[in-house]
Amino acid sequence: MNPLPDVRTETPDRQTAARRSTWVSVWVNLLLSAAQLAIGLFAHSQALIADAIHSLSDLVSDGLVLFANKHSAKGPDADHPYGHLRFETAATLGIGVLLAAVGLGMLWGSFQGLQAPDQIPVVHQAALYAALLALLAKELLFRYLLHVAHRVRSTLLVANAWHARSDAASSLVVALGVGANLAGLPLADPLAALVVGLMIVRMGWKFSWQAFNDLVDRAADADTERAIREHLLSTPGVRGIHDLRTRKMGDMIWVEVDIEMDGQLTIEAGHAIAVEARRRVMADLPVLDVMTHFDPV
Repeated sequence: MNPLPDVRTETPDRQTAARRSTWVSVWVNLLLSAAQLAIGLFAHSQALIADAIHSLSDLVSDGLVLFANKHSAKGPDADHPYGHLRFETAATLGIGVLLAAVGLGMLWGSFQGLQAPDQIPVVHQAALYAALLALLAKELLFRYLLHVAHRVRSTLLVANAWHARSDAASSLVVALGVGANLAGLPLADPLAALVVGLMIVRMGWKFSWQAFNDLVDRAADADTERAIREHLLSTPGVRGIHDLRTRKMGDMIWVEVDIEMDGQLTIEAGHAIAVEARRRVMADLPVLDVMTHFDPV
């Protein structure tokens, strides 16, 4: 049975925080990508141009976050009786695929550059300053986004924050590559672009695989299931539970469970126990709903 018909959706605070933080990311990435691309072309730095393309991919990533944030806030309807929370998971999958594609493109460009080392130019010193500025800006953006993500408990915002951290790491590699190129090692610049590409592919695979598992109804982790079990068993009147099943719904969890009760209880008393068990679980854990069926013992 389902004691209460309502289902949780996005809270206004969570939606507002996600939208505000994402717009900050949009403007930072827009300004950085424009500056990096212009200076990269001027300074003949393949690594800086690759980092600029990475920053441009962040704009698409931010767009997916804004899209998912808007649609995941909708409540259940006729076509989506469980709500729209999986829009976040789908967007996370999109971010992962985008990262992997951008990274593979960078790898291809780097390999082409390494095949003709005599044609690699010495980069201009302006590329080093641009890489250091990008490193600082992206690291600050990562810390800001991760703080917001943890405050509102959003895996999508966590993914976007670590996307920014991958940008900061790539900017560090670019700065090292440009510095080595200026010191007389021309291969350092395309090698830095190669490392950036590998980092991006790895991050894209990580997010894609995690989101894919959530979309195919992966269960909650063992610690969360243990906490759900403890909350249910601590409810007065619950003799035991069995057939506990969970599945991820965006950042929330859908729970189904059979509750064992005294077979002499009235239907009204059994209903009250099930309602209290559901309330306890949803009050302390990121649980969207608890579907219960009670068995007499």
